[in-house]
Amino acid sequence: MAGHVSIQYPHSPVNRTMKESEPRLVKWLLITAALGFLCLFLVLPLVAIFIKAFEKGSAVFSAAISSPDALSAIRLTVLVALITVPLNAIFGVAAAWAVTKFNFKGKSLLITIIDLPFAVSPVIAGLVFVLLFSSHGIFGPWLQAHNIKIIFEVPGIVLATLLITLPFVARELIPLMQTQGTADEEASMTLGASGWKTFLLVTLPNIKWGLLYGIILCTARAIGEFGAVSVVSGHIRGVTNTMPLHIEILYNEYQFSAAFAVASLMSLFAIFTLVVKNLIEWKAKKSMVSEEGGF
Repeated sequence: MAGHVSIQYPHSPVNRTMKESEPRLVKWLLITAALGFLCLFLVLPLVAIFIKAFEKGSAVFSAAISSPDALSAIRLTVLVALITVPLNAIFGVAAAWAVTKFNFKGKSLLITIIDLPFAVSPVIAGLVFVLLFSSHGIFGPWLQAHNIKIIFEVPGIVLATLLITLPFVARELIPLMQTQGTADEEASMTLGASGWKTFLLVTLPNIKWGLLYGIILCTARAIGEFGAVSVVSGHIRGVTNTMPLHIEILYNEYQFSAAFAVASLMSLFAIFTLVVKNLIEWKAKKSMVSEEGGF
C-alpha cells in the first residue's frame, strides 16, 4: 500500500522487553569476553608456570630456589626494592604535594618529567646510565679516578630501577590530592598548625590509602624490572643478577624446571601483591563509606 507508514509505540511491551534484554545481553557478552581473555592470557600461563616448576618433583624445585645463585638473586632483588621503594615514596609525596598544593612556573614540565619513564623504553633508560657512568661515559673517567663503580655493580641496578619506578607513587597521589583540594590544609594552618604538623595530621591521613597503593605498585615493578637492569647489571652470576635476570640465564641454559621454579616465586609475589591491593581498595572504600555516614 503506497505511502504506508509503520507506527512504533515506544512504551509497548515488545520495545520494553528489547530494551531490557539488549543491555543484559551486551553485559554478559562483555563479561564473557573479558573472563575468556584473562583466562587465556593470564590464568593459564600462571598455572603453566607452577606445573612446570614442579614437573620434576619438589626436590628439584627446592634445589633450584635454594642454590647459591638463586639466593643471591633473591637477596639482590629484595635489597634493590628496599632501597628504591622508600626513595620513590618520599619523592612521590613531595612531587604530589608540590603539584597539587602550589602554583609555580614549570608545573606542567614537572608532571611531564614524572611521566617520562612511562614513555621511554626501559632498555633506553639503562643505556642512558651506561652513557653517563660507564668507563667510556661522560662521568666515567672521574668515577674511575675516585674508584667509584656504578655500571655492572649494585648502584647501577638501583639507579636504573629507581628511574623506572619513579612515577608510580607520584601518579597515584596527584589525582587524589587534586580531588581533595587544599581546604583541610588551609583550615589547619589558620588554626595555627605548622606546615610539618599539618602534613602529619591532615595531609598524610587523607592520602594514606593512595600512598599504600602506589607503594605496592612501585614494589611490584621494582622486583619485576628486567630491561633497564639487564643493560646495567653485566649479568654477573651471584653478584649482579636479580631474579628476572637469573630466570633468563637458567632458561637460556635449558634448565627449564629451575627457571620456572624461580619464576613461581615471583608469581607468588604477584598474587600476594594483588591480594594486598584488593584489601587496600576494600579498606579505602569502607573508610570512605564510614566517613560519609558520619556526616
